[in-house]
Amino acid sequence: MAGMDTKTLNAQAGSHYQQMLSKAKTVQRAFNRLRPHADSLNNTGVRFDWQMTVVRDKTENAWAMPGGKMAFYTGLAENYNLTESEIAAIVGHEMAHALLEHSKKQMGANVLSSLAVQLGAAAVQANTGYNADMVNLGASVLHEYGLDKPYSRHHEYEADALGMRLMAMAGYNPADAINVWKKMNAKKGGGSKAGSILSTHPNNDSRIQAMEKLLPENRAIYERAIKR
Repeated sequence: MAGMDTKTLNAQAGSHYQQMLSKAKTVQRAFNRLRPHADSLNNTGVRFDWQMTVVRDKTENAWAMPGGKMAFYTGLAENYNLTESEIAAIVGHEMAHALLEHSKKQMGANVLSSLAVQLGAAAVQANTGYNADMVNLGASVLHEYGLDKPYSRHHEYEADALGMRLMAMAGYNPADAINVWKKMNAKKGGGSKAGSILSTHPNNDSRIQAMEKLLPENRAIYERAIKR
């Protein structure tokens, strides 16, 4: 810190904090726009209690638990310089995993036996904030539901398709869903250290090509949404 006076340091810290708050607000805004459409496409037979916790941390990750409990780490938005529409693409993708019950299908029905306990732990984390004491608990919760492991290629394709539809219904340009994965591919291919979202969401050109095929139908949904 040599050579930096207190006033300058404080000003820079304040600016960075405001940027973090801005990203958090953007995530919540995208989440709130997508949520009613996620409810309309919920075919599980059980109403979801959607909740979004924005974790102010450099981690590059986002996830959705069974039943709609979600988390989005600010490092993901900041490190990839995501727009609101691109953030909505990730939120929609994670919502789709929950709506399609991919965690249940991947881990088996036995994960539901401790649902009440684990959701209680997630609520504690959401209410108390992200701190060192909660790291082990958070990791345990993610492991329990398989959120720290890659989904199958089939599940990823399903989440891509439904997530793109969700964002289009909410009035976000579905082409930005493709932009997100292109940004992630570029970072991974550029030799930089891949974030944790890439370890749990394996990315490849075939996925991008599949999403490009879905663009026409979702662009029509998007155009109807923005007219309304």
